[in-house]
Amino acid sequence: MVRQNPIEMKLIKYLKPAIPQRYLLLLGALVWTSAGSVLLYKGFTLLISFQVFPYIEFILSILLGILFYVLLFSKISLKNTQRIFHLTIDYPCMFSFFNVRSYILMGAMITGGIMLRKSGILPTDILLIIYFMMGIPLFLSSFRFYQGFINWFHQPPLT
Repeated sequence: MVRQNPIEMKLIKYLKPAIPQRYLLLLGALVWTSAGSVLLYKGFTLLISFQVFPYIEFILSILLGILFYVLLFSKISLKNTQRIFHLTIDYPCMFSFFNVRSYILMGAMITGGIMLRKSGILPTDILLIIYFMMGIPLFLSSFRFYQGFINWFHQPPLT
């Protein structure tokens, strides 16, 4: 086992961007809100560019977004908020509002989205569906983090 130098340990502790555990929930909520808002904005921007309002694509994207939230994102946000509630350290690193798996998922989704948009493979109406389908669950998931932040002192951890 490698022993840590006490000076190194103090330096690491000093440089670690730590915040109170409760504020991880607020930071997570802001990140999820921002990501969802960006995608919804891109979706609305595409929607405005259509000459005729694409009712079917718009309704389909909303339904898929809600379904995606219910089947995947509600579970991910619940796991992350519960993990934050159960942290044993009072001042964790500010980047620990997600676990490693969530960061990998986020990176893959961002990379995939950029590649799809830049490649021009998909037509605009399909991109519109994807933007709303991903923006809605991200935005909705942020509310679980806000709820945890607001109710931090008033209720036991979310279940």
